[in-house]
Amino acid sequence: MAQMLASVSALLISVSMLILGHGIQSTLLPLAASSADFSDLQIGAVSSAYFIGLVLGCLGAPHVIMRAGHIRAYAAVVSLMSAAAILHPIAVDPVAWFLIRIISGFCLAGFYMIVESWLNESATNENRGAVMSTYIVILFASMMLGQISIAAMDITSFMPFAIASVSVSLAVIPVALTTANQPAPITLVRFRPIKLYRNSPAALVGAMLIGIGNGALWSLTPLYGSQIGLTTNQSAFYAAAIIAGGVLSQWPIGRLSDKIDRRVVLMILGATTAAVALAIAWLAPQDFASATALAVLIGICSQPAYAIAVSHAFDYAATEDFVETSSGLLLAFGLGSVAGPIGASLLMGQTGPSGLYLLVAIVNLIMAAFILTRLFARGAIDQEEKLDFEYAATAQVGTVLSPEPLDIDASNVIAPEEFPAYEDDAYSSETDIVTEEIISSEEQTSGSEDEEPTPGNDTPKEG
Repeated sequence: MAQMLASVSALLISVSMLILGHGIQSTLLPLAASSADFSDLQIGAVSSAYFIGLVLGCLGAPHVIMRAGHIRAYAAVVSLMSAAAILHPIAVDPVAWFLIRIISGFCLAGFYMIVESWLNESATNENRGAVMSTYIVILFASMMLGQISIAAMDITSFMPFAIASVSVSLAVIPVALTTANQPAPITLVRFRPIKLYRNSPAALVGAMLIGIGNGALWSLTPLYGSQIGLTTNQSAFYAAAIIAGGVLSQWPIGRLSDKIDRRVVLMILGATTAAVALAIAWLAPQDFASATALAVLIGICSQPAYAIAVSHAFDYAATEDFVETSSGLLLAFGLGSVAGPIGASLLMGQTGPSGLYLLVAIVNLIMAAFILTRLFARGAIDQEEKLDFEYAATAQVGTVLSPEPLDIDASNVIAPEEFPAYEDDAYSSETDIVTEEIISSEEQTSGSEDEEPTPGNDTPKEG
């Protein structure tokens, strides 16, 4: 295992550097925008812009990667993200920051795709879970470290923006100097919401509602902290406390969902998140200790929900549909996250800081109520048909990407005609060989013309 991690150490070091810079920005920007007299709505719009970019990146970044290749695309998105970070103090304007955050979101989506596909291909079936779990731990640890590092900086100065930009810039060095071959071209899949909804209504609707609530929490908790009277230092720790709560609860709640209906777990998470959010809105704690304790508690309740929703969808999906399912739910989560900060900022403008948690309570109550209706509409899947919870495959930081060459005849795959960045690479000839084998196999098969080959033997489960 140590040897395996050593082989991907350059990638993991790059992840820690870039996400450290991203964590600094995620806490810094709402506070800096408030000190620059941006309105609550403008701060919400800037926060939503990041998720707009993330959604656009999920759709557009694969084409950039196929055109330029993993290494050059990586260098491009990291460099652009670094430039975007340093532009904030140069152009202190809501419209400018809105556009800059779209760029940052797009770059981060490309970064996730490149890193995760590279890690996925470098790992084996035996150690893939451990490698991806290590990646997730490094990612969240770097995010929290970036958030709390704001406590040592003056948010009204140029310094924190410069540090964020430098941290992101340094992330390009380990990958740019690597001698490893770039991975095979990534898999493109269609977003088919109707199919996803038929497969698992609770997962699709849940992912979008979770995106609304968690997107608002991730983006606006630093602003909430400053508005209830916490210092800048305390607001940074307050924002990190929510992530810390999620890290503590992800695994035990995931394992619990292996033993009972995951929809019941998701419904309980929605109800408890709503209860804690209403308590925060009602109590409006102004001392740091009680506010942070409640932040950890709402993180424990809210942060595991997305992984449970994806795990539930996987229980009903065929193995060959996992990439499409994961990508589709991530996109639904991203679309919800676009609406979350704007909706929360509107409520905060009307009701004060508590508006953030009122929105979180409302969307989680809606999710719990919807899932309750699904419990009556469809029975639970048989226990032996459930897959074991695997957080590395269900985290909302990126997507599950297959390292295998494209199956050009799969109905959910968008197979481009060429991969310019891979024409002189071994993967180009490998893809041609696989394609020739598929065609040869079809010619020798007497089955119907519209029967599609599948990469596995699993079939969708009824339920």
